[in-house]
Amino acid sequence: MHDLVIRGGTVVDGTGCEPFVADVAVDGNRITAVGSDLGPGRTELDAKGSYVTPGFVDIHTHYDGQATWDQEMAPSSWHGITTVVMGNCGVGFAPAAVDRHDWLIGLMEGVEDIPGSALSEGMTWNWESFPEYMDALEAMPRSIDVATQVPHGAVRAYVMGDRGAANEPPTETDIARMSAIVEEGLRAGALGFSTSRTVLHKSVDGELVPGTTATPEELIGIGRAMGRAGHGVFELASDLLPEWNEFAWMGDLSRETGLPISFTALQSPIKAMAFEEQLAAMRSENARGANLVAQVSLRGTGLVLGWQATFHPFAYKPSWLAIKDLPWSEQLQHLQDASFRDRLLAEPHQLPDTDLRMLLELMIAAFNMQYPMVEGFNYEPGPDDSIAARAALANVSPEAYAYDAMLAGDGRGFIYFPLLNYTDGNLDFLEPVLASGDCINSLSDGGAHCGTICDAAATTFLLQHWVRDRARGRISIEHAVRRQCADTARLYGLHDRGVLAEGYLADLNIIDLDALNLNHPWVAHDLPAGGKRLLQDASGYRATIKSGAVTFSDGVFQHCYPGGLIRGPQPAPATANPLAAASD
Repeated sequence: MHDLVIRGGTVVDGTGCEPFVADVAVDGNRITAVGSDLGPGRTELDAKGSYVTPGFVDIHTHYDGQATWDQEMAPSSWHGITTVVMGNCGVGFAPAAVDRHDWLIGLMEGVEDIPGSALSEGMTWNWESFPEYMDALEAMPRSIDVATQVPHGAVRAYVMGDRGAANEPPTETDIARMSAIVEEGLRAGALGFSTSRTVLHKSVDGELVPGTTATPEELIGIGRAMGRAGHGVFELASDLLPEWNEFAWMGDLSRETGLPISFTALQSPIKAMAFEEQLAAMRSENARGANLVAQVSLRGTGLVLGWQATFHPFAYKPSWLAIKDLPWSEQLQHLQDASFRDRLLAEPHQLPDTDLRMLLELMIAAFNMQYPMVEGFNYEPGPDDSIAARAALANVSPEAYAYDAMLAGDGRGFIYFPLLNYTDGNLDFLEPVLASGDCINSLSDGGAHCGTICDAAATTFLLQHWVRDRARGRISIEHAVRRQCADTARLYGLHDRGVLAEGYLADLNIIDLDALNLNHPWVAHDLPAGGKRLLQDASGYRATIKSGAVTFSDGVFQHCYPGGLIRGPQPAPATANPLAAASD
């Protein structure tokens, strides 16, 4: 008798093969059979009319702090995700000198919009070195597996102190010490190293992330340490400034070490390189033996604006500034007052002098780029869906329309403001990306940007929008599942998951695709110290199974914690069939 049998579902196995109807048997934490006449199970789940897929693998998250106190790992765990990779963009919490705790929190708060008060209260700091941090992660079971990377910002500050925090050039001794720490982290089980090279990433005090202006000598020195460890992904977020000649050193490092180097590729109206130029430069290096991989978001990336969010179009109006620190109930009373509304709409903005001024100017005026998140919201909205168009149709000002849109539902309305990946007003440019082996589904930022986005729902969006609902350019479910399972797992050397076949980890989803739906986001104050975050759940997940245990049933958390820490690359099972092995 099997521990668990899933009956009659349509299996999408993660390899890209066509779906097929079969039963799935699980014993312990492994899939033991896929087919018919598998015999009874102690627990049986009816999956007729639903798809059975591997658990999703999300490789770009920022749960570095949350993973030390939270076992549920929401919101990622709500969206069929059974494995996350964190420690991206050069920020994290190890290594950590005792006198750098507050500084590291400020760095994460500034870069990733995670409330510093929540991090201060939630983390125990029972580590200093990176291996000790991994030990702390390993001590807590969770609903999902977590893997991590060594962050450049923390390493630089640990080795160089204030010089490193200030982005001063390192000495050869500094580079050697940083390289040794990264190698130590990978040998302890980290799956990669990450760095940030974008001026948009700053601490809460406005300082650039350490390593932003690092020279190729520093980066290649660290990369060589990864080569000595024998595994790992070198991950970076970069502005790709022409004078930095990023693709040249990335190509050289990848060719020398054999390691994959993964960078964030975004369509941006302000980025120095156009999206197509980024991919062309990557492919030029790959044609000469490099292994560069573009991390790509599959929907517009930007802000969710709202009265309770971090930003909204009136955030710099005097009347709002006068009430912004009041409790929400008092703010709402003011916002619902007609005289307050009229006064605020008539006031000029008081924008601060900041590097983000251009972004703020768009936020307060570019209503043709902003879309009210109404019931059944389509994350690929057209021009007629914009606030500017809707306001013109209603014969009111865009400002008044935006105010009322956010006030809907007792102030729980939101506005979608896609700054990146939406230059053309659609997602057509991503259609060829979804078929490209040198591009990877990524950039959900799960656990981060708590008051500005909730893209941890990217896996649900992939199925709902790109597989089922999009008016054109849809993809097959078997291709979508491979992109979010086998492909993402393989990049980080996790060959034991991402495929639904005998011997693989029993990380599974049962999904009613017809019922799949992204629900309306909301603001919760459920982080430590009452910290706020934007959350979004989904309907249509009939069950999520991690290592053979049902963690979610019809969206309800089962308070089951079969997940843990991943240490190092994981080999494919010896029983892997040829098709599954080919995917690896």
